[in-house]
Amino acid sequence: MKQEVIRELSTAELLERLDEERKQLIKLKLNHAVSPLENPNKIKTYRRTIARMVTELRSRQLKDAAKVSATVNKQ
Repeated sequence: MKQEVIRELSTAELLERLDEERKQLIKLKLNHAVSPLENPNKIKTYRRTIARMVTELRSRQLKDAAKVSATVNKQ
């Protein structure tokens, strides 16, 4: 999933997608342990997508915290 698509998702959708991606990664790892995958690069792709999602969530949290901090400092 591209970063642009991730940015367009709402926070709730992003959390839901993140949960789905993590479940898929676990399934892929389990299947790969039992028998080799046709394309083992899928595991890397899922890991990177999850990292992009977590990064976007963290940046949103920091933006919200900065807004709250700015309003508190104005008072």
